[in-house]
Amino acid sequence: MATSTTPNQLPGYALLLAAEPPVRHPLAVAATLPQLAAVPPAHLVGTPYASVVQLANPDDPNTVLTAVRTAAAVEGRLLVYVAGQVVVDHRQHRLHLALARTTARTIRYTALPWHWIVSELQHRAPGTTTVVADLAADTDVWQALVQREESLDGPYALYGVVQLQDRRHRPSPSYTHALAQTLRTAPARPPDADLHHQAARAAVLEEAATLWLADPSPAAATQQRQHTVDVPVPRREPQPAAPSPVPEGDPHLAITQASRAGRHAEAAAIAATWEQGALRQYGATSPEVAHWIEVRAVIALEEGIPDRACALWLRAAVVRLTAEQPETHPDVVEAVDRAHYSWHHVTDLYKARELGTELSSLRTRVTGKSGAREDVQRRLAQLTQALLP
Repeated sequence: MATSTTPNQLPGYALLLAAEPPVRHPLAVAATLPQLAAVPPAHLVGTPYASVVQLANPDDPNTVLTAVRTAAAVEGRLLVYVAGQVVVDHRQHRLHLALARTTARTIRYTALPWHWIVSELQHRAPGTTTVVADLAADTDVWQALVQREESLDGPYALYGVVQLQDRRHRPSPSYTHALAQTLRTAPARPPDADLHHQAARAAVLEEAATLWLADPSPAAATQQRQHTVDVPVPRREPQPAAPSPVPEGDPHLAITQASRAGRHAEAAAIAATWEQGALRQYGATSPEVAHWIEVRAVIALEEGIPDRACALWLRAAVVRLTAEQPETHPDVVEAVDRAHYSWHHVTDLYKARELGTELSSLRTRVTGKSGAREDVQRRLAQLTQALLP
């Protein structure tokens, strides 16, 4: 009697593609390939056997197309990792991956059209293909992706991040670092959705400038609901209209319950999901986004990570000020005061000095109670003295 072979039993294949175009402050992705390539191929793909092909800084879109076409012909599981800058051809308004020679004027000739990837993968068996992306985009492209005017979706499960890149935001491949670390340390290869969520929790990224990519299929949504969490929240809780999808029920209650049960990662995941919804609905500089950043700050403090809590409170304050809430607004004052409180619990001297410098800058606008600004300056001076060689 013949036995059928499932995709997971067939040899797998991974195509790792990373490119850095000749622009100022490109997303430094070329160095990420060795980290992923160091993971045993079978563990990287999630099959008993696998092959890995790397393309580091390719400069010809047709060469990349050939590599994608070869990968698409594999019968077993396929993992395509894509990292770099996503750009738009302003004549045809199509997304491209910038390659090593791509400039703003040569996108149509030197960049890889994203729809080429979609086209090559569309004939593969359902459920056998995963695309993991660690990308950066300028303001126009990033906003188009956030508002779903442009899409990276295709006939594959899609996971990863797109980070905003502008004068204020310098993205880093932190998601890929976290992904590689998770793969290296996990005793068994996690399912794609779990792998993405673990890497997302470990990555150090600015939430308000990060678009999270995740498989939109119902199965993935169900799995995401199973990972929901509860955490205490700050005072004055604006209730944004519920974005879609999100965990069912009251997110604040779910967060509080998960946090009190010690499931801080789950709580943070719920808050991040709602933050992404607020980001799409209200924009990156909105009080609604600031609120969910504050919720994550409370979670971090409950978890005993005061440096993360401080950084998040500082970010929330900046978002509120950018949203044109005045320095005297109670939510702005509370955000800076809570950042100040968390900062005093940061024991790492280097992190404390870095965070203190940002806090000091904010204290020039949001002075707080009498002596608050002087307290920051005094501790900063002590930290500087302690760190002298």
